[in-house]
Amino acid sequence: MSGTRIAVVAGDGIGLEVMPAGIRAVDAVAEVHGLRLDWHHLDWGSEFYRRHGRMLPVDGLEVLAQHDAIFLGAVGVPDIPDVETLWGLLIPIRRAFEQYINLRPVKTLPGVTNRVRTDEVIDLMIVRENNEGEYSEIGGRAYRGLPEEAAFQENVFTRKGVARAARFAAELAVSRGGRLTSATKSNGIVHTMPFWDEVVRDTLTDYPSVELRSELIDALAASLVLHPERYDVIVASNLFGDILSDLAGAVTGSIGSAPSANLNPERRHPSMFEPVHGSAPDIAGQGIANPIGQIWSGAMMLDALGHRPAAAHLTAAFEHVLAEGVRTRDLGGTASTEQFTSAVVAAVGGLADRYVGADPGADAVGADVAEVAS
Repeated sequence: MSGTRIAVVAGDGIGLEVMPAGIRAVDAVAEVHGLRLDWHHLDWGSEFYRRHGRMLPVDGLEVLAQHDAIFLGAVGVPDIPDVETLWGLLIPIRRAFEQYINLRPVKTLPGVTNRVRTDEVIDLMIVRENNEGEYSEIGGRAYRGLPEEAAFQENVFTRKGVARAARFAAELAVSRGGRLTSATKSNGIVHTMPFWDEVVRDTLTDYPSVELRSELIDALAASLVLHPERYDVIVASNLFGDILSDLAGAVTGSIGSAPSANLNPERRHPSMFEPVHGSAPDIAGQGIANPIGQIWSGAMMLDALGHRPAAAHLTAAFEHVLAEGVRTRDLGGTASTEQFTSAVVAAVGGLADRYVGADPGADAVGADVAEVAS
């Protein structure tokens, strides 16, 4: 019997180091739970670009479409413009497969000190609209090379796009604390942000149990630093969600631990799972990269594929390792990527009796992706 087909794009920099760690950890928990995962490795990324002038083959999207999920490491190198790596790989995948939700959990991890002074536990979810908004292809340059050279970029906000992001966030809030914060800038951005506010409000009328609060993005960014424990679910546009999720991840200790899921909630297409940290060329090749973001993204992938007990088991394993004091350098420890990963694999075995055949509950992975998506 064939297993779940997963396309693997390790990419560049520390992606080449954390990807084997992530696969090893996911394989360990999959074996315990009797899951068969077929990993298909694709050598796409900056080296591919240097050889072929593009980030993925002409038929790359067709190749990915034959898989159940996409597991991505990181892309980007100093000598290739980020616009080439982002628009040549990540954004085409997100849009071709209608991965219109970017889901990023942020929470206090055991043994990891928050970068802000709070005795409260931070546990929030950021729902980022992932297909439109500020990251539009509409625009260009005029009068190139002249003193009056100008650049134009058009934002695109559709009622359908905003509503489906707000609906996903509302469903998530229902399954959690019932509080939803909408990021806006309607006092300064005169057309798109009032429209965003309007559509979010209209959508939330179907969720009377959810408390909706709209906050200006600048005040919200400051509040996430000062009072991150106050937030439950945040819904934001493509740009605002991108910035807020990196900020919140850093607040809880290190962006190296932050995972993300690019979801096609209807499951017509494969979803993509990736750490937030990027390729980090300054530490690449040193064996010190934090693999939690990749491992946690793997747990989110298992959850989205319907394997909730296995997902919760893997999350509990890396949290157990942190609680035992094993941490990489970015978290104040001394463990290498290999040492931390080995400890996680050992913890998977040690915690097996608690999770095999169990239903760990909806919040065991930070979010029950499969249930919310359905």
